[in-house]
Amino acid sequence: MKVTFPHMGNLWVVVQSLFESLGMDVVVPPENSKRTLALGAKLSPESACLPLKLNLGNFIEAAERGADTIAITGGIGPCRFGYYGEIERQILHEAGYPYDVVILEPPDGSFWGLLQRIRYLVGRKVSWYKILNEFLFSYRKAVAVDQVEDVIHRARPRFANPIEAERLYQEAKIPLAGATMNTELKAAVTRLEEGVREKELQTGKDGIREPVRVGVVGEIYTLLDPFSSVDVEQQLGHLGVHVARSIYLSGWVAEHLFHGLIEGYRSMSPYRKLAEPYLPHLVGGHGRESIGASVQFAEQGFDGLIHLFPLTCMPEITAASILPRVQKNYGIPILRLVMDEHSGRAGVQTRLEAFVDLLERASALKQDEVRKKDISFRLTAK
Repeated sequence: MKVTFPHMGNLWVVVQSLFESLGMDVVVPPENSKRTLALGAKLSPESACLPLKLNLGNFIEAAERGADTIAITGGIGPCRFGYYGEIERQILHEAGYPYDVVILEPPDGSFWGLLQRIRYLVGRKVSWYKILNEFLFSYRKAVAVDQVEDVIHRARPRFANPIEAERLYQEAKIPLAGATMNTELKAAVTRLEEGVREKELQTGKDGIREPVRVGVVGEIYTLLDPFSSVDVEQQLGHLGVHVARSIYLSGWVAEHLFHGLIEGYRSMSPYRKLAEPYLPHLVGGHGRESIGASVQFAEQGFDGLIHLFPLTCMPEITAASILPRVQKNYGIPILRLVMDEHSGRAGVQTRLEAFVDLLERASALKQDEVRKKDISFRLTAK
């Protein structure tokens, strides 16, 4: 058995080491690319959402490297992700790729069914004690990956040369991928933080304003996978924006696989309560979380929001119809970016540049107003 899995940003850092630690033969598909998308789109229904097309491309490229088994998580609620495993199995079989597909459903239905699928993947020789330990360590690795991403989100707009931040980012992922102990995870994050502190400019002292802050909300795959979003987070960082994301990998793992028993980095649990006045019930995917996160970012004083999701994504279409109310209630600008296989970097970059220019002008006026009030207060006090 040679197991592969879908590519979704830095997910491979966690999944590859987890499977290898359990003695499995792993085939990591190449990073998402135009070829990946072209291969998947050729087999997909035209109306299928972008993640499904990329998944199929991943599995075709993994088959070229000898993979014969797919491990993919399942889903619940009115979101087509819950059908991915079976739909992809049928499409691949018809195209001549006789994959064995193992769907790791979240334990809302049969927890025993989940355990049986895990046992099928790892075999009978591995003890449940080792399986549990390796899953927990992989979760901690996911947290470390999220911490690294958050450090880079802060660093990009504060570096004189943003490319230097990208170098530190790539260097930080190498020890994380190979880490086998908690101390190694902590050391990798600490090393990155120290590298960032040495190079980042200080707002005020180095003649730069505090960067504008933008919260990015939306569908998880498009948020976590840079190819799907044409590097929206990186583009924003290079435009001088401090990005905060609504969903992180460990938050999703804690919510779906550990069923909320532990909290991930930047937990999603507060979002549901914040979303209740706008959307009090489940609509599938992370539609409700997009609403709640938008409210949270607005209440935290963020300068703007970007709603990012793939074309035809039903939960996010629902959220998109509600977000104008959040925008009106909090006076926060929201840019909607809908991605599909025809989305181009240049077009997205133009929209981002215009949006950031709008936010920076508003932020500069706000900061000048605060400065004038401060000066006026000091003169009055004297």
